[in-house]
Amino acid sequence: MITLIKKLTKPLLLPHWYQDLLLAIPRLVCGYLLTADFGSAKFGLPWSPKDNNLHLFEVAFWFPHDVAAYGGIFKMFPVFFAWMGAFSEAVGGIFLLAGYQTRLFSTLILLTMLVAMFMQQWQNGLWNMLPAMGFAWVALYTSVIGSGRFGIDHLVTK
Repeated sequence: MITLIKKLTKPLLLPHWYQDLLLAIPRLVCGYLLTADFGSAKFGLPWSPKDNNLHLFEVAFWFPHDVAAYGGIFKMFPVFFAWMGAFSEAVGGIFLLAGYQTRLFSTLILLTMLVAMFMQQWQNGLWNMLPAMGFAWVALYTSVIGSGRFGIDHLVTK
């Protein structure tokens, strides 16, 4: 009886490559969108839009003013929090896409998205919070499970 149970449950316990691929797709899509669209508009990267006039690792001039409007500690250190938010979106997206240091950068992205949801978009309603919520959910699960088989973290730990 025990051998029958082991034979029946063994395929369920082994991870298959397509299960890992399905878990990697949200990480890859969110990493790409964060670095190619959301982060590069606020933070100077080689692929940032030319009309933003951003040098490498420079924060957009308007972003610290937006961050200061959140009040509290954000008003005290707007340049620092703007740089950290833009960095976590742009550079964190690269690391999320590559699957390298996934848990660390997912945590930074999750914190950034929580600030975006509750400090920036809360008064604009749920519909405007959806992009940040989507990134937050993906960052939450990648901060727990890591990059999976299709990431540099997997290769480094082998």
